[in-house]
Amino acid sequence: MRTPEAAALRTERLDLLPLRPADAEEMALVLADPALHAFTGGEPDTLDALRARYRRLSAGSPDPGVTWCNWVLRLRADGRATGYVQATVTADTAEIAWVVGVPWQGRGLAGEAARALVAWLRTQDVRTVVAHIHPGHLASAAVARAAGLGPTGELQDGEVRWEAELSPGQPAG
Repeated sequence: MRTPEAAALRTERLDLLPLRPADAEEMALVLADPALHAFTGGEPDTLDALRARYRRLSAGSPDPGVTWCNWVLRLRADGRATGYVQATVTADTAEIAWVVGVPWQGRGLAGEAARALVAWLRTQDVRTVVAHIHPGHLASAAVARAAGLGPTGELQDGEVRWEAELSPGQPAG
């Protein structure tokens, strides 16, 4: 398996651009709504904490067997950041996650980005895609379903494991 490196991706309405530390200021505003933590707990990062986090993510995983791939979602219409998608890749498995800021939710952007992410992961020789979703988070379940994942019934830390087995040439979602 090759070591993936986040590359710019494009969907109908979004540009998925590799995350940079310079994105922290704009993303702090996108991620500021406490409602984004309703299912995961915690609270929004401060700007300084987000800057530090983005520096760590951009530096890459300290484990040579793990690759971190992170993208900022930007609406092509106006260039504004709206959220992010990420993949942690180990061997031929990727664990993915997504967050779309509250003002942009309900428009299908997370599903669009997640489908693009899964399609890209297939080109990186990833064979299994996993997401962990709170059982009550119906919107995230819909995103996972749109990206071609299905619930396994397994629970980890109170979240349902969703999974997709990829095969070369198989369309996403």
